[in-house]
Amino acid sequence: MMRALLLTGLLAAPLCAAAATLDVAWWRDGRVQATQLHDGDPPPRPFDGARDVPLGSLWKLFVYVYAVDTRTPMPDYRCGGRDPEEVYCCTAGKTIARDAALAQSCGPFFAPHRLRIGAAPWRAYWSGRLGAEPAGELAWLASPANLTPERTVRLASLLRALASVPAESRAVAEGALLRVVLDGRGADTVRWFGSGLRVKTFSWHETPQRGGAAQRLGGAAGWLADGTPVWFAGTGTSAGIFRQWAPQLAAALPASLPTAPARDSGCVEVEFFARYPVRAVRGPAGPAASGPLHGRHVVQFENGNSLALQGNGDMLLARDDAGRPHVRGRFGVNEYVARVVDREGGTQEPEAAKALAVAARTYLQQNAQRAAGCQRIADSSATQRVSPNPASTAALAVARWTDQLVIEGATVRYHRDVPGPDTLAWTQAVAQARQGRRFDEVLAAAWPRGALGIAGNSGTRCNRLANNEAWLARALPRWERVLRAEAGYEQPAQLPAVCALAVGAPYSEQSRNRIFMRPLATREDRITLAHEYLHIGLRLHPRGQDEDYVERLARRLADMNPETL
Repeated sequence: MMRALLLTGLLAAPLCAAAATLDVAWWRDGRVQATQLHDGDPPPRPFDGARDVPLGSLWKLFVYVYAVDTRTPMPDYRCGGRDPEEVYCCTAGKTIARDAALAQSCGPFFAPHRLRIGAAPWRAYWSGRLGAEPAGELAWLASPANLTPERTVRLASLLRALASVPAESRAVAEGALLRVVLDGRGADTVRWFGSGLRVKTFSWHETPQRGGAAQRLGGAAGWLADGTPVWFAGTGTSAGIFRQWAPQLAAALPASLPTAPARDSGCVEVEFFARYPVRAVRGPAGPAASGPLHGRHVVQFENGNSLALQGNGDMLLARDDAGRPHVRGRFGVNEYVARVVDREGGTQEPEAAKALAVAARTYLQQNAQRAAGCQRIADSSATQRVSPNPASTAALAVARWTDQLVIEGATVRYHRDVPGPDTLAWTQAVAQARQGRRFDEVLAAAWPRGALGIAGNSGTRCNRLANNEAWLARALPRWERVLRAEAGYEQPAQLPAVCALAVGAPYSEQSRNRIFMRPLATREDRITLAHEYLHIGLRLHPRGQDEDYVERLARRLADMNPETL
């Protein structure tokens, strides 16, 4: 079944030999940009990006993206034990779900005939994404029948196709692919890439032009954290490529685009100064009014102390029923993590800062309460101390580099200078970093029973509720006439996924455009669905997190001719 091919820049070598070069390419400004890394003294040099490369198992990534974006059902695959390809899936009698199937490269899961993917809708989808009919160099995308591992494709067309994937669908795929550098074929290379590399691995055979023993070609393709499409390959297996080239590859990959939007997972509400009653908050013009804080303010405490803070609209002054002032913040998770790093540690030792960022994100996941689609936690020495000022550039870089990384399998605590079981001591982490330990080694020393994992927003698997989604799709055109009058309303780019809720109260994940609830059965269920949708659509509304306001509007929407919806 293997097709012989010759790839420029890949040296003939025995089957298991280490690669002498690694070809790396990415897509920016509408063209391929490329370099070739060398195992030794020669500096990196460009290679010819206008070349054919094998599709290998990358075809599964395109099926995954199509199915996610078109909401094609992807039922779990049950292994029967007869297909040799199931070695990448599961043992006989077990099943595998879509994200694990992508990360593990389970071919039978993504077989187009199993997922009932038709040629016409497939072609229409990619024509729409690419802005043209898949022809010429893009002919391999014209039909799902063309997606065979032995097919060779022009590298530019492969990267262009990856660039065409919608941000929402790409984010879903990236959530699965982040595991590659944790426990996939790139296992233990997270220390070099953090969460910045989201790629599908591939391996394929090739035969040198002049004959000789077959050799293996391994590599990966996908995206960087800012959405830049990337591809790399060398002689060997994909796992071997990661082991050999990770440090050099991490250094050679392009820096994030300065214009790329900083994606942030989830939202966090912080009750500031929870253990120190506030007497007053003063701004440049005198006592601050309730509402968002902009510019420099001074918080005066009942104990006589005061503290300056800078508000960018993400800090809010509110008053309780007795008229006492309270300061609250609302941030993305990475902004929150960066503020904790600034307050609890620092960034002078980057590896220690990365370890603290992972610990802070994990602590939030383990201890925060959930409210209105956000995580809620107090700023306190009893929980996590959070800087009331905007995060420093260095701390934000650390938070984004570790985006979604958490500790699994251990209860996370940390202290400034007192080490203990399942506790990260900041001063000890700094000392370890100065000794040359990477952030994952610092974490392993603090939590030997834990392991690095991916949080996403909640890490919860979505079992879709088709009836709920259909009702919402029918209701939205009527709702839009009302919601367009609401300041700050923004219709999601895609219909939110509605997921089955096993336990607890319904909630929405704003960053992942998901709603968790139970199947529709009553009027109250319809109100719940409207309520959680409003938390997504009104995330920019000045009262978008006001539960009373949202509930009143949800009841109004849900009762708009419900029998006809």
